[in-house]
Amino acid sequence: MNKKEVLSGNAAIARGFYEAGGAVAASFPGSPTVEIMHTLNTEYPDIYSEFSVNEKVALEVGIGASFAGARTLVSMKHVGVNVCADPLMTFTQTRINGGFILVTGDDPGMLSSQNEQDNRFFGKFANMPILDPSDSQEAKDFVKTGLKLSEDYNAPVLMRITSRVCHSRSIVALSDRENHQISGFSKKLEDYGMIPPNTFQKQFDMQDRLVRLAEDANRMSINRLEEKETSDTLIVTSGLMYQNLKELNLDVSIYKLGMVYPLPVKTLKELSKKYKQIIVLEELMPFIENEMKIHGIGCIGKELFSFTGELGSEDIEDGLLKAGVIKDKSSESIEIVETVGRVPMFCAGCPHRPVFDILKKAKVSVIGDIGCYSMAVLPPLNILNSIISMGACISIMKGMSKANTIAGNKEPLVAVIGDGTFYHSGMPSLLNMLHQLDSSYNMTLIILDNGTTAMTGGQPNAGTGKYGSQYDMHVSIENIVKTMGFERLKVIDQFSYKEASKSINEELKHEGLSIVIATRPCALNFKIKETNFYVDPKICIGCRSCVKTNCPPIAMKAYKGIEKLKSSINPYMCVGCSVCAQVCPVNAIKRKKEGQNESV
Repeated sequence: MNKKEVLSGNAAIARGFYEAGGAVAASFPGSPTVEIMHTLNTEYPDIYSEFSVNEKVALEVGIGASFAGARTLVSMKHVGVNVCADPLMTFTQTRINGGFILVTGDDPGMLSSQNEQDNRFFGKFANMPILDPSDSQEAKDFVKTGLKLSEDYNAPVLMRITSRVCHSRSIVALSDRENHQISGFSKKLEDYGMIPPNTFQKQFDMQDRLVRLAEDANRMSINRLEEKETSDTLIVTSGLMYQNLKELNLDVSIYKLGMVYPLPVKTLKELSKKYKQIIVLEELMPFIENEMKIHGIGCIGKELFSFTGELGSEDIEDGLLKAGVIKDKSSESIEIVETVGRVPMFCAGCPHRPVFDILKKAKVSVIGDIGCYSMAVLPPLNILNSIISMGACISIMKGMSKANTIAGNKEPLVAVIGDGTFYHSGMPSLLNMLHQLDSSYNMTLIILDNGTTAMTGGQPNAGTGKYGSQYDMHVSIENIVKTMGFERLKVIDQFSYKEASKSINEELKHEGLSIVIATRPCALNFKIKETNFYVDPKICIGCRSCVKTNCPPIAMKAYKGIEKLKSSINPYMCVGCSVCAQVCPVNAIKRKKEGQNESV
């Protein structure tokens, strides 16, 4: 095949897996890597791919496929590796049958994450070789390289890719699909029964393969040296930082690492003799810099560049100016165009809005979780008091209740979790609530069952099957909760605002644990749209009750002939959920009738 396409880094990874003869792929959706599995789902039917219930499950599905001899890819965002760490740390000891690559999407600058975790450290911790592509072509090529390395060196391979490389697009040369036979499972106990004494030798095996990989990386052209005869400075870098550095067009030598662990220590020591100074350019933590210093290779890095956030070409230029590599900044200046600040907000018709409006009016402490509803921590709602990790809110509520009880504080507590997060890791936390449950402590758990994993683009979850036969899982949260043994349970339609408000407020006053399941589906994912609403400015009193529901179509505006600002609804954005009409105290918001012009 002699064809080129412009692909995102994520799509290129999917393509690389296809070309390498990949057979099985699994993931849990999390930005910035969602598109990898979506592309495999929609464009490569020869590959079995799934969005698993959580990252641990996804990794274990991948381990099983690799054991059976299939080339395998598992992808997740950086914090997802925390969830799958238990099986991962032992899988690195076993024998590889089918090549295995784990793609982690790191997020410098926290564009869509709660932290900035640098998973290069995780790769070293797990004794895994780490590949770090700089563009879409390398993203594709490194998948193929990684699968071969996995098989040749008997190791799962970590490919660390950052948000910008995931989502940016560049030209990729395509190749035909390789034929890779699935060899089958050998069932050798010494290779897969990971308990002592089988594990003792595996420690030496892991050390040996890393030594061999470090020596062989240059020969395999994973790393490359770009020398300038006039330069007395060598910049060691990898990933997107290489591309950002090249934009400056500097007269410096560059050693570009494709494999950031293990490092080619022998080569780096030889290069250190040739150059006056070595500068390490990397985003986030000083991983490469520390590895070089551990091996006695003198270098500088984080004293020049920030340890947090993304590093653009301007940041790199500032750092190299400090180091004396360049004498003056580029004469080209970038004009910064001021734009109106805009915080993330819920979509029009989002079923989460009425729940948070009710909770805000109730003035209660609310423990949040990970999902679209995390945005309730932001203005104008400002209702969530904490957000930590997937499924954490239920256990945090329990721990807080126990501490409050010891302190003699009986403050009511509320935890809010989405359906995707509930299936992911909320179920064990809820089960644990039964252990030494205080029947007198006022706790309310609200489960927002909108039928999809909405925050990452509407991927199906275990309960999406209730919205169509094309989804293969229809697991009832209500049945799960009842089967666990929880008796106080209410199911509400939050778009019936008054009834929902009455039910939630009753549970907020109930002594003991009560559970509320809000059942409205995601309007965006399921394309729900009914006849829109409009505001009659002659009736509107400008109280902003509708605005406070945080719905995008609603805003205050000046009407001709009316001095005071009144609310308005953009008819093209409104999906007709009716919540605004229900909270309006004077019935100024009405549903449009057929043929009616609402611009009054």
